[in-house]
Amino acid sequence: DFLCISLVNGFIQLRYNLGDKTVILQTLQKVHTNGNTWHSLRAGRAGNEGYLDLDGINVTQKASPGMNALDTHTDFFVGGVSSLNLVNSMAVENEPTGFTGCIREFVINNRELKLTVTDPKGGANIGDCDGTVCGYTVCKNNGTCQVENSGFSCSCPKEWTGSTCEQSIHCSRNRCGAQALCIPQPASFSYICVCALGWSGKYCESKTKFFIAKFVGNSYIKYVDPHYGKRDLQYSRISLNFTTSQTEGLIVWMGKGEDEDNDFLAIGLANGTLKVVVNLGERISVPLIQSKYSTCCDERWHFVTVVQNQTCMKVYLDEELILFEDIDPQRKYTALNYGGICYFGGFEIGRKVNIVTTGLFQKEFVGKIKDVVLFQDSRKIPLMKAEGYNVYNGNYGN
Repeated sequence: DFLCISLVNGFIQLRYNLGDKTVILQTLQKVHTNGNTWHSLRAGRAGNEGYLDLDGINVTQKASPGMNALDTHTDFFVGGVSSLNLVNSMAVENEPTGFTGCIREFVINNRELKLTVTDPKGGANIGDCDGTVCGYTVCKNNGTCQVENSGFSCSCPKEWTGSTCEQSIHCSRNRCGAQALCIPQPASFSYICVCALGWSGKYCESKTKFFIAKFVGNSYIKYVDPHYGKRDLQYSRISLNFTTSQTEGLIVWMGKGEDEDNDFLAIGLANGTLKVVVNLGERISVPLIQSKYSTCCDERWHFVTVVQNQTCMKVYLDEELILFEDIDPQRKYTALNYGGICYFGGFEIGRKVNIVTTGLFQKEFVGKIKDVVLFQDSRKIPLMKAEGYNVYNGNYGN
């Protein structure tokens, strides 16, 4: 399998192969080669349908029915390759050659990759395309960069301040404490403080402890499993108690949540019922839903357990088996390589649940979680010792 974007006779080509035949898309217009014009390019695939968009003009084409996963398992290269032997003969129209020009703002699966000296895995013969200390996006938030004898300076829009326009004027004198995040509120010319785990109060000034975690939306806990290296990932298990009044929400996501390569096991709510989704490596997410059992709006505690025995999945709700399914009788992938990462309630601030989960779940969780146990551990995981924001003490009250 492969996916390749190249410049051919002045046109942009997208070529991809999902296992049966190669699909070729080409832009309707040529790119300007005067070296002074920047172009915006979007390319990729959703299932077996490829798309190519150059400066707002879009082209789409579908591959053969039934093939919808890009299985590459390799590094990806920008501008060229370390060896021409790595290039599939069907990936390019002519003999492969390196790209000559400038590339910036490189985004894959909603994550911008920094094309710097230190961030990529490797590279060669790359220079600074701008040629000045300003470079690209040195000044944040639409600030204007000016070259000076001492380096550079940024002229900031009225809503932003700081040496690189990185700080909202509404947060320039904030009172948020103890690792809190300041979130500007331009409409009210003010700000709010989002508290780190273990802190509460308007300005996150009060320490707090809890055994029950209360999520209010825009909340998350990220737990790193210290025993991940010793786990038998063909036999995974997670159990927890939760209560909520909402019909939608991501309760837990076992997995890195970084890109479509990552395995995961997720538990959440969809249309008021429990939804479990698992991906063991084929990038094909298998949702397991049992609509008979409503779990929302009653504000009662519910006990859920999900057991993965290779490709066999069992889901228990309030100690009753509600789902039992073999998601892949061929046993092609049998291990849950979740990277030792567990998210509860949502993802990091700014990462939307519907985007990270590609629509599998729509919203952050609003409710309470307690008594989380991984695998066959004898102890509950210490939620208080994890990373998180906007999570409160749910031990008492609502």
